[in-house]
Amino acid sequence: MHEIKLPKTLREVNVTRYVMPLREGGSLPALAEADDGFNYVLKFKGAGQREKALIAELIGGELARKLGFKVPEIVFAQLDAAFGNSEGDEEIQDLLKSSQGLNLGLHFLSKAITFDPGATKVDEDLASRIVWFDSWITNVDRTFRNTNLLIWNRELWLIDHGASFLFHHSWENWERHAASPFSTIKDHVLLPRASALERVDEEMKRIVTPELVEEVVEMAPDEWILASRDTETAQEAKEVYVSFLKMRLAQSHVFVNEAIDARKALI
Repeated sequence: MHEIKLPKTLREVNVTRYVMPLREGGSLPALAEADDGFNYVLKFKGAGQREKALIAELIGGELARKLGFKVPEIVFAQLDAAFGNSEGDEEIQDLLKSSQGLNLGLHFLSKAITFDPGATKVDEDLASRIVWFDSWITNVDRTFRNTNLLIWNRELWLIDHGASFLFHHSWENWERHAASPFSTIKDHVLLPRASALERVDEEMKRIVTPELVEEVVEMAPDEWILASRDTETAQEAKEVYVSFLKMRLAQSHVFVNEAIDARKALI
């Protein structure tokens, strides 16, 4: 087996024990233990959206971290070929077998609670930044039904970015996606609190640099990108991710205005 070159910006762990599935559904993420003694929420490349969900999770999560949001540590998680042989659940065993090799893990925040918009009031500046960010990366999965926000140590943490980057499911239309508004933002759990979108837009455009975008996209392993066969080379695909984010940033007024109009309809 050839040696996989991993970006040095993420740690790598070996999964030692499957603890339990975390929820029902196609992706079946799991709580797992690794050889560093920590528990991780494990995202499998053999699940529903396969490697594309892991790419979105990595790029979305690390962009969020670099922009100052609280995000659990993301690690590369190696799954041994023999792992899961003793698993009694046939569906889980099939998932583990199809996920041998490189997967993704997020540090498990013990005793964290799911964000409840009725119980916790989020600062309007923070809410605006999160709404802006999710519009930028086209993250459809931060709704009242599934907030993908946790409260841990009295702080708001962002999780689960695997449903971002909608364009990479229909690769040839990426330029159209980059220039499009993000109508799904109307369902965002924090939209009612996002009163500072125009100011946040100006701030974010100063913070997000081409170097920041390129550094994060480069972290995506080539083998994940090439698995979908959307491009001839991994570098070609990475250039599309970078171009998508840069183009969307340059035209941020399109998705910001969409969010502002959607918020007006709510309040």
